[in-house]
Amino acid sequence: MAPGYDFTWIVWLFFFLLMLQPVIAQKALEGARRRLMASIEEKRNSRVIVLIHRQETISFFGIPLFRFLNMEDSEEILRALYMTDSKMNVDIVLHTPGGLVLAAVQIARAIKRRKGKTTAIIPHYAMSGGTLIALAADEIIMTPDAVLGPLDPQINGLPAPSIVNLRRLKPAEKINDQWLVLADISAKAMRQMQQVVFEILQDKMPEEKAREFAQMLTSGVWTHDRPITAKELKEWGLNVSTNIPEEFVKLMSLYKQPFQKRQSAVDYIPEPHTNGNNSSGNLPWK
Repeated sequence: MAPGYDFTWIVWLFFFLLMLQPVIAQKALEGARRRLMASIEEKRNSRVIVLIHRQETISFFGIPLFRFLNMEDSEEILRALYMTDSKMNVDIVLHTPGGLVLAAVQIARAIKRRKGKTTAIIPHYAMSGGTLIALAADEIIMTPDAVLGPLDPQINGLPAPSIVNLRRLKPAEKINDQWLVLADISAKAMRQMQQVVFEILQDKMPEEKAREFAQMLTSGVWTHDRPITAKELKEWGLNVSTNIPEEFVKLMSLYKQPFQKRQSAVDYIPEPHTNGNNSSGNLPWK
C-alpha cells in the first residue's frame, strides 16, 4: 500500500452498511405494505386492518416462538376501530391460530357493534379466536382453500370438553381433586363460550340454528384444529364468498415469516378515517 493511504475506513463503512441493510429492507417492506393498504382503502372506501400471526425464530439460538392473539392485539384493533367512522366499512385481514379468549371476544363484540359493514378476509386460516372474529363480521371472504376452526375452550393446553368428560368416564372418587376443579372450570368455560358464539350468530340465522351451531363449535364434537370450509359455513347460512380480491392475497404476501425482529401482528394506517367527511360525530365514543 502506498504511504499515506489508509483504507480501514472503507472496511468499517462496508460493515456499517451491511448492518444497516436489514433496517433499510424492513422500512421498504413497511412502505410497500402501507402503499398497498392505502390503495385498497381508496378502491373499497374502507379501513383496512391486518391481524397476522407468524411463527418467529430467534436465529442465533434457533428457539421457536409461537405468536397468538393477545391483549396487545385487542388494544390495537380497538384503537383502529375507534379511529374509524362508525358508519365506514372495515376490511379486517385475519391470519391467526387464535389465542386469548378475552381478546377475541373484545374484538368480535366491537366489530358486531359497528354500523358500517365489516368484512373478514381469510387468505389462509383463522382458527379459534380468529374464527370468532370472522363470525362477527357481516361478510366473510376466503380463498377456496382457506379455513376457520372450532371454538371449544382450551384449559391448561387441553380441550375443555375432554376434561369435562372425565366426570362421565370415571367415578368422582377416582379423579384427582385438581382434575375435578379443572373439569368444573372447563364446564363454565364451555357455557360462556357457547353463549358468546350464540350472541355473535343470533342475527345471522334463526335462533334455534344459531344455538345448534354455537353448541357444535364449542362442545368438542370436533378436534380443536378441525378445518371448517367455506362450503360448510355457507350450509349453515352464513354470508361467505370465495371470490377474494387479488389485492388482499398480494397484501398477505408482504407479511412473510420474520426471522429476527419482532413485528406487530396488527397493522393499519394510523390516521382517523371518516365516511366522506371530516366530522368525528360518528366515532364510537361520541
